[in-house]
Amino acid sequence: MSDPMNRPARGPMVFEDTDDAPDLTPVTAPPVPEGDAPTGTALQGAAVMAARPVSRRISWIGAAAVSLLGMIVSVAIWDFVTGLLARNVILGWVAVGLVVVVGLGVLRWVAVELGAFARLRRLDDLQHQATTSRAADDLKQARDFAAGIERLYRDRADVEWDRARLSARMSEVVDTETLLDLVEREVIAPLDARAVAEVEAAARQVASVTALVPLALADLAAALIGNIRMIRRIGEVYGGRSGTLGSWRLTRSVFAHLVATGAIAVGDDLIGSVAGGGVLSKLSRRFGEGVVNGALTARVGLAAIEVCRPMPYGTGKKPSVSAVVARALKGLFQTGKG
Repeated sequence: MSDPMNRPARGPMVFEDTDDAPDLTPVTAPPVPEGDAPTGTALQGAAVMAARPVSRRISWIGAAAVSLLGMIVSVAIWDFVTGLLARNVILGWVAVGLVVVVGLGVLRWVAVELGAFARLRRLDDLQHQATTSRAADDLKQARDFAAGIERLYRDRADVEWDRARLSARMSEVVDTETLLDLVEREVIAPLDARAVAEVEAAARQVASVTALVPLALADLAAALIGNIRMIRRIGEVYGGRSGTLGSWRLTRSVFAHLVATGAIAVGDDLIGSVAGGGVLSKLSRRFGEGVVNGALTARVGLAAIEVCRPMPYGTGKKPSVSAVVARALKGLFQTGKG
């Protein structure tokens, strides 16, 4: 039968095999290119945005907006309660009680936030005191700093033994450098070990999520949440436990420190220290992105340690970014041999 649509007849198709065509097999075929090597640009961009200072004009506008919103809510609650009292006394007093409970909760939250800011301020003051006493070789100021460290950890049961050792030996020291080194060795060094463990755990988690979750926004959100939680835990390790606003202030301080020191970028030397040279050419793009985000998280964590630490590093060994990343990601991205 003839085709009413005049379509061409279908038949076998022949392809000529030229002599210069490469003899490719699944084994010898080149790998499918996956684009440029991952650089963790999204996480770096988020850190830069968080570290960007807020202009005075935006601060005033934000404060005015919050004040206006508070006024609107207060007037609405007042009108609601007074109107309800006029219609039904019992329901009106129930509403008054609920308003009082909510108000007490808000006051408690404000007190917690103010306490968090006070603890962070205390850490900043101790850092400044340790720096100036070492630079000026002022033994009296160094003793005041050591007493401040004792007061800071006075209610910490996990630091009680270390603090007792410091108190027992502090009176014997008559040299500024020796006293500061004693404080660092007896009290701060054990806290450093806990903080580094938090950094390694966060880097491992972020790298694993990035490598296993195929959604770009999902792994970015997981990385940001993991970094913020890590910064908060590091602050708690050093005695700067913070609330909601305090955590945001601490996070901005850490990211600002990273941007100021230029440590937010991850170089090939850092990646090579994790799993050997050319790692990104041996792993898939998702695993490579996981290594990069894990390395960035480690750098954020070490910057958080420097910001939250009650004193700058003296004779204590400063943790290496490469070593922390290597320990955190050891075994996660190993490739088979042979």
